[in-house]
Amino acid sequence: MNITILGAGAMGSLFGGLLAEAGASVTLLDINQQHLDAIRRDGLRLETDSRSSTVTHLTACRPEEASRVPDLLMLFTKTHQIAPALLSARHLLGPATWILTLQNGLGNVEAISAFVPRERILVGVTTIPADFLGPAHVASHGRGQIRMGHADRAALTDHPGHRPFNEGCMLCQALALLNRAGLHAVADPNVWAAVWEKVAFNAAFNALCAVTGCTVEQIELVSSGPEMALAVVAEAIAVARASGVPADLERTQAMVLQSFKTHAGHQPSMLQDILAGRRTEIDSINGAIVRAAQAHNLPVPHTAMLWTLVSLIDARQARQSEERTKPVAMDLALHAMSS
Repeated sequence: MNITILGAGAMGSLFGGLLAEAGASVTLLDINQQHLDAIRRDGLRLETDSRSSTVTHLTACRPEEASRVPDLLMLFTKTHQIAPALLSARHLLGPATWILTLQNGLGNVEAISAFVPRERILVGVTTIPADFLGPAHVASHGRGQIRMGHADRAALTDHPGHRPFNEGCMLCQALALLNRAGLHAVADPNVWAAVWEKVAFNAAFNALCAVTGCTVEQIELVSSGPEMALAVVAEAIAVARASGVPADLERTQAMVLQSFKTHAGHQPSMLQDILAGRRTEIDSINGAIVRAAQAHNLPVPHTAMLWTLVSLIDARQARQSEERTKPVAMDLALHAMSS
């Protein structure tokens, strides 16, 4: 299968490397030139709990440099980056190309459906952790799983969980390939419940770690840390159920409690973004929960507070970035005037 990964950060690079090792033909697309150059020069270094390897049979380039139309495009950008990313790769979207989103947050399928029909979109969630350690170097420590299905709810009726799948369908092929790569993927006929459960999980862990600078297990340093994480999860699941999605509170809270051990030492992606000075995806996670809660007149005080706090960090970093670029812009303008 020809696979294109759009957004080759920590998660995209991890998936791309493991899929290439499993026999897929993989192209990594990103705009981090240093990362791309290092992959082309040295290969992609992968570290997991069980082994360390270097994957050399990968194509790595910028979106505009790619030309091969993939069977499956896997999207690993932030929600607010979907439109510009897919615009840059629009020439790669053939009439039979499918898109798989395992992105965090809500609103991803809606943004993708502006580029391909909804019936050619696979949606899912993953709890597999990934850390970007440097150019051409990513790691994953701890266990995780992928739950996925068709974005078009009607298409799910073709694949009930108790019946074998049609071996020719893209969902089946993607599942088989992901499992061959050791990525533990399962088909989920209630995939939207899985999406909301992951949003609840991220609203707790990503936002708490982003605000505090803690790794996952450090949230347990005070007893109120896990209590707050569980409170955020409860708020989010209540909003999901009010929205008609049968998300499971007990399963999501159990996932949170388990992650204190299985994801120990992990910096969630939102904390990684803040440390790197990048805009976070807080608006499509906590913000999306708050907006949905308002539509149902549900109070979500913990979730709303974390949305505000991380939004303040985003705004501060954006202001600092603008202030740093002003002297450069002024110097360039003065130079142009003098010449």
